[in-house]
Amino acid sequence: MTFTIMPMTYDHIPEVAELERLCFPDPWSERLLAEQLDSENAAALVALGEDGVLLGYASVSVVLDEGYIANVAVQPYCRRQGIARALLRAFRRFARGSRLAFLTLEVRASNTPAIALYESEDYREAGRRKNYYRHPTEDAIIMTLEFHYDTDCSDP
Repeated sequence: MTFTIMPMTYDHIPEVAELERLCFPDPWSERLLAEQLDSENAAALVALGEDGVLLGYASVSVVLDEGYIANVAVQPYCRRQGIARALLRAFRRFARGSRLAFLTLEVRASNTPAIALYESEDYREAGRRKNYYRHPTEDAIIMTLEFHYDTDCSDP
C-alpha cells in the first residue's frame, strides 16, 4: 500500500474526527483536535493514500524532554500494512532530533496487535493504569521507548 506521512492540518480535522469515532469508544472531538494543532507543544501526523484519503493519524505532545503519544489510529481496512509503524517511526525520528528522553503511550491491555507493534518498535511495558479505559472498563499498559544519548561532547 502506498501512502504519504505529512503534518496534520485543519483541513484534515473532519476526516480525523471521523476516524476517531470509528476507532475509539471515547473519540476526540473536532474542537479537541483543533486545540492540539493550536498547541506549541503538540503535533499530529496523517497518513494519506495516493488518492488523498486519510488512512491513519497519530498525535504527540511534548513536555520538557518527554514525548506522550496520545493517539494512533488506522482505518480498519488498512491495518497491518505499515501505516501505524510509519507514524511511530516518524515520531521516533522527531524524538531523537529533539533529544527527548523517551516516548510513551497507553494501550488497552486487550489490544494485543497494538502491543505487539509497539514491542517490535522497542517500546517496553513501564507500568499499568488500573481501570484507565471506559466502554469497556479496562487497564492501560504504559509502554515507553527510551532514548540514550552519548554525553561525551569532546571532539575526536
